[in-house]
Amino acid sequence: MANKTDLVIVESPSKAKTIGKYLGPGYEVKASMGHVRDLPKSRLSVDIEHGFTPDYQPIKGKEDVISDLKKAAKRSDKVYLATDPDREGEAISWHLKELLSIPDDKTYRVTFNEITKHVVQQSIAAPRAIDQNLVDAQQARRILDRIVGYQLSPLLWKKIRRGLSAGRVQSVATRLVVERELEIRAFQPQEYWSIEADLERVAPNLGSFKAQFHGRDKKMELHSEAEAQAVMDAVAAGAWSVSRVKRQEKNRQPAPPFTTSTLQQEASRKLNMSPARTMSVAQQLYEGIDIAGQGAVGLITYMRTDSLRLSDEAVNAARGFIGQRYGSAYCPAQPRKFKTKGNAQDAHEAIRPSDVTLVPEDIKKDLTAEQFKLYKLIWSRFLACQMANAVYDSLSIDAANSGYIFRASHSSLKFSGFTAVYEEGKDEEEEEKTSPLPDLKEGEPLTHKGLKKDQHFTQPPARYSEASLIRALEEQGIGRPSTYAPTISTIMNREYVVKEGGKALRPTPLGEVVTGLMKDKFHDIVDYDFTAQMEQRLDKVEEGSTDWKALLADFYKEFSAELTQAEQDLDGERIKVPAEVSEEICPQCGKNLVIKSGRFGRFLACPGWPECDFTMPLVVEMPGKCPQCGGRLFKRTGKSKKSGKQYTFYCCEHRSAKDEASKCEFITWDVPVKDNCPVCGQTMFKKSGRGAKKPFCINEACSNFTPEEKRGGWKKPSAAEEGAAPAETEGTEEKPKKSAAKKTATKKTAAKAGAEKKTTAKKTAVKKPTAAKKTAAKKT
Repeated sequence: MANKTDLVIVESPSKAKTIGKYLGPGYEVKASMGHVRDLPKSRLSVDIEHGFTPDYQPIKGKEDVISDLKKAAKRSDKVYLATDPDREGEAISWHLKELLSIPDDKTYRVTFNEITKHVVQQSIAAPRAIDQNLVDAQQARRILDRIVGYQLSPLLWKKIRRGLSAGRVQSVATRLVVERELEIRAFQPQEYWSIEADLERVAPNLGSFKAQFHGRDKKMELHSEAEAQAVMDAVAAGAWSVSRVKRQEKNRQPAPPFTTSTLQQEASRKLNMSPARTMSVAQQLYEGIDIAGQGAVGLITYMRTDSLRLSDEAVNAARGFIGQRYGSAYCPAQPRKFKTKGNAQDAHEAIRPSDVTLVPEDIKKDLTAEQFKLYKLIWSRFLACQMANAVYDSLSIDAANSGYIFRASHSSLKFSGFTAVYEEGKDEEEEEKTSPLPDLKEGEPLTHKGLKKDQHFTQPPARYSEASLIRALEEQGIGRPSTYAPTISTIMNREYVVKEGGKALRPTPLGEVVTGLMKDKFHDIVDYDFTAQMEQRLDKVEEGSTDWKALLADFYKEFSAELTQAEQDLDGERIKVPAEVSEEICPQCGKNLVIKSGRFGRFLACPGWPECDFTMPLVVEMPGKCPQCGGRLFKRTGKSKKSGKQYTFYCCEHRSAKDEASKCEFITWDVPVKDNCPVCGQTMFKKSGRGAKKPFCINEACSNFTPEEKRGGWKKPSAAEEGAAPAETEGTEEKPKKSAAKKTATKKTAAKAGAEKKTTAKKTAVKKPTAAKKTAAKKT
């Protein structure tokens, strides 16, 4: 029986709530609210001359939390440090012990791979000491990044622009994006041709199909129209027949359970969630959610892992659930085991639901929309990884003519297997779906209805998305599960990289200049192999086979020499960042606008300043056409003078036109979509906001027109709310204004409301709200 004075310290209140429920009244559970001490931001805070000694200080603003924890630790017989089960969590526990002055004989370290009653009670019953090797590995990483950031960033400030930063992992990530862009620019498209034959059986109406040119015995490439025409001329005079029919069953295996990397990639593909948002929501699911009838429940295992290992208990639970819910045919004879990559730490299980019987749909009402989507993704992937293969019937037909082969293929699902629950997303576009093929036999004659040749060109490599960049970092061995999300957030916040078209990452001229400087003067920092080797050396510190201060000394010897040389080479030089020129034209002077950065973010400005001071929000082109003039539709932002909040609206490209004759006043809060109205052909719109929204037609002359009150989503603000015009600020525009007709209607409504208000003013003034109404108002 635990003493009433035993203290358990975790990072967050939600985690404290969940763990407190499982431990009961014998324990006091408190939250440290994350880190309690760190290297101060105002200086380097590392004594390089005396063995890289860090100067840790309590974090400002945490005084009350630290004081409360000190008092609680002093009155407790035992202190259980239950921070996250990774290097950073171990370091937080160590900092808590040092800062709170907890004696060794009172200090107990516990970790939870999942926050369930069984695991929490089991871990508390078997505590351990703080692992100093894990702490040292985290200290080495923290100090390494501090040295690089604080000694290299000032050079970037002096030679390029104030406010820049550099770092081991962020610089390599930026280099990947920059080099992909250089590949795209240098790409030379190659011409190639395809030929499609429209074939059918000799007896009409007994089956037709389309076959693609394959070659002769081996696949052939057609590099010119002349080559394609030669094939067409040869087969035009020849006879068609079926040369081969191949039928087979194909088995498709499920994807392994999620690691941190694959979870971030899949959430980006399927849920359009950024890596940072994915990890934030996953943390909520891990720490505990209030479920009706159960209280706070940790729904998933720890979400920072690179292991594919699953516990026998979890696998057996999944297999039992599969057999009961889907039938024995969906449960393979043997449990599936997945091999973890060689460079993985394998400290924790793969990401999975803590209790597979908590079906996402059953607890949907207790979760936010994001929590539900992410939990369903994790639950489905875990369940699918223990299910039977999907089985497909595959049919391939070769049609021969004059020694050339034309091939047609089709596959159909025979047994759904794991696809009944989950299918993995892809970064590349799906292959074009084919039509079912007729039942043909080898040697059967065919006739053709036509031949069609098409010209194609090879495409450059695709720009990185957040998902594919994470995969590239992982494949190169750069960073660790906990670093992917903050790395991508950093390079985007620093404006080294921007996101275009919803997913594609493109480097800015600033990102290219910084990467060029880093490659020239600090080759090791942005070298893929060097960065990967540094991760391996940090792993050796964790294992206890490498001294962390020796690692730092080895690194700093080379780094300081490069830094000194770079400062000498760049003495008196300042590197200019090329202007990022847009296609938008300044309506005042006719120059191409350039992209600038300000305190409200990126915006468009005229390069003719100070003679021309025109600025406008950064243009984001939307799908569809303006319903009034047929121009392009743009997404723009503004800032309210009254509330200071930023808002988004959509308008015609000609709204800023200088010529009144070509000016278009179309503006709306609704989001244009790529679909056109099936009746009138005009661009359709949908309501803004999260979640699925149904597109609607705004053309009042169309029979498919949807009135305002039936569009759902966000409701139009009242006249009083819309009355105040927002402030004109750098990179912002005015809030959308009403048309003349709507203004008149609003004035009439306001006048009528004003008259009614006068007659009831006295009555309203003397009426006092009841207690019930006061309570309701407070809740509201």
